[in-house]
Amino acid sequence: MYAIKTTQFSRNFGNLKAVDRLSLEVPRGIVFGFLGPNGSGKTTTIRLLLGLLDADEGQAEVLGFDTRQQPDEVRTRCGALLEHHGLYERLSAADNLDYYGRIWHMSKPERENRIRELLSPLELYDRRNEPIGRWSRGMKQKLAVARTLMHHPELIFLDEPTSGLDPVASATLRDDLETLAEQEGVTIFLTTHNLAEAEKLCTQVGVINHGKLLAVGSPEELRSRTSAPRLYVTGKFAPQTIDQLKTNPLVAKMEHHSGRLVLDLTDLTRSYEIVAQLVGVGAQIDEVRKEKADLEDVFLNLVEDENRGVA
Repeated sequence: MYAIKTTQFSRNFGNLKAVDRLSLEVPRGIVFGFLGPNGSGKTTTIRLLLGLLDADEGQAEVLGFDTRQQPDEVRTRCGALLEHHGLYERLSAADNLDYYGRIWHMSKPERENRIRELLSPLELYDRRNEPIGRWSRGMKQKLAVARTLMHHPELIFLDEPTSGLDPVASATLRDDLETLAEQEGVTIFLTTHNLAEAEKLCTQVGVINHGKLLAVGSPEELRSRTSAPRLYVTGKFAPQTIDQLKTNPLVAKMEHHSGRLVLDLTDLTRSYEIVAQLVGVGAQIDEVRKEKADLEDVFLNLVEDENRGVA
């Protein structure tokens, strides 16, 4: 059984297609990254999956429950961190989690044990009795993630959990998510603008734009399927050298930025031919590096191609 399965799932707001015939399958027990620009439909998708909005067309099942017919069953088994952290800043960390434990009808021993289980790996347990209003944004965000897990959900939705955090806090929270996912055995549906974060944390990712799912798969699969092997060359290049490279059939795409060439090749194993051509026309080469494009390149290519199609 999939954690999430949608079929031709759609939601419109007037003339705006916020989610456009989304068909998606998310296996259980993984961290799934949902990537897209602002306004692409990520948050609307989460609200639809939680049964907070009704779809106009199509069907979705979350943990085997229909989101239209059984929204309460879905929400009972899920945790969510959306736009607001949902914490009470005058309360301590322990009191915040205890409050949510009471909402979920957990006994006092269960609540106390669960607070220790969640705060210890986050290195917050020794500060559990402090009012969180004095905490940093990163610490509050950690606590907010712990809140989503308080009632032992099978699936949690995290909508840009590292947004607004500094690089150190973002990296720390990412490591904590990895630890919690392994410890809890929970499926995580994560939206993020940080593509390096998605590449390190997610088993699978999906790319959405204008409500349409453009691609889905592991980061490696997306890199292999949607991006060309890439060659980076730094040095000094005459204008005629650039013109000659453009006609080379190995070069699928080329960018030139102040002494740096970025070339998408049809066959990376023949990159020596490019280097030989450059040397042959007198280019002064300082460094050559070859690698596959990263997830950010894949994401930008997919979105740009889709935007051109929309235009």
